[in-house]
Amino acid sequence: MTSTYFAHVSAAFAVVAITLTVFLAKTLSRNGEVFLRDVFVDKPELAHAVNQLLVVGFYLFNFGWACTLIQPDYGAADTVNGAITFLASKLGSLLLSLAAMHFINVFIFHRIRRRATLQQQARPPITPTHQLRPMKSSPFPTEATA
Repeated sequence: MTSTYFAHVSAAFAVVAITLTVFLAKTLSRNGEVFLRDVFVDKPELAHAVNQLLVVGFYLFNFGWACTLIQPDYGAADTVNGAITFLASKLGSLLLSLAAMHFINVFIFHRIRRRATLQQQARPPITPTHQLRPMKSSPFPTEATA
C-alpha cells in the first residue's frame, strides 16, 4: 500500500473507530447504569461510580486496541480495492473486540446481580427481636430413648 493510501485508510479507520467506541460506550453506560442501580439498591452513588469506571476501562481498552490495529502494511495492496479490503479487515477486528468487551461486561453484570440477589434472599424478611433458649431435652426420640 502506498503511503497515500495508508494515510487515507488510517484516517477513515480512526474516524470510524472513535465514533463506534464513543457511541457504544454511551449506550452501554446509559443502559448499564440502570442495571447497576438494581444491583446496588442502597447505594446509587456506588452504581454510578462503578459505571464510570467501566466506561473508562472500555475506552482505554478499545482505543488501545484500535491503535495497535493501525500498523502500516505497505505490502498488503497497492490499489484502492486493496486499501478497502485492508480497512474492512481492521474494522472487523475492532468490531469483534467491541463485541467481546460487551459480552464480558454483560457477564460481569450478571454475576454481580446474581450475587446481590442471593445476598438479599439470605436476609431474614423480618429482623429478629428475640432469641430462643435451647431446650433441655429433645422432643424427638433418640437412640438412647428408643
